[in-house]
Amino acid sequence: MAAPDRPPAAATPTTEALAAAARTASKKGPAPVHLWNPPFCGDLDMRIARDGTWFYLGTPIGRKPLVRLFASILKREGDRFFLVTPVEKVGITVDDAPFVAIDFEATGTGSDASIRFTTNVDEEVTAGEGHPIRVTRDPATGEPAPYVHVRAGLEALIDRKSFYRLVEIGQTQTIDGVAQFGIWSGGAFFPFIPAAQLGAETAGS
Repeated sequence: MAAPDRPPAAATPTTEALAAAARTASKKGPAPVHLWNPPFCGDLDMRIARDGTWFYLGTPIGRKPLVRLFASILKREGDRFFLVTPVEKVGITVDDAPFVAIDFEATGTGSDASIRFTTNVDEEVTAGEGHPIRVTRDPATGEPAPYVHVRAGLEALIDRKSFYRLVEIGQTQTIDGVAQFGIWSGGAFFPFIPAAQLGAETAGS
């Protein structure tokens, strides 16, 4: 007796299909991934390394326009990252933050300062209340890891040269009675480290 017909299992979309969907969705600006809730189609062998390099099947994706397309349909849900189209959602691996802030332009001074970052996928974002800067520290080494919020829960790791430049223009502000060293942007102050620890850290660097 012949086995009954079964519907085929949903196939994980190819990178070509995802890129085509991204091109269509991004024609009139950033893809509205926050409005899309398609079915999960499995995980794709795609990884974003800490330095911002995208890999597919273990090989770096060398075409920047293709990386920008994938970045335009990137979505975060909790601690997981997905590439999302109106009809498909695939999981990818992100080692740290999905983007890297590779440069910035600073204008103004004090509380009127504005820091506008450029990411490795050519997005620009001005730090402020809606785009905060945060700094975490490795509990073992004390090494700082600074981030700026780009969009919808997606952050950019601020690269080392840019962070050093931020430190050069940083200043001290008292918050809840504690002097903090940090940076102003967009009318908000973002602390990097208690000012009392700054001298000791600088001496040890």
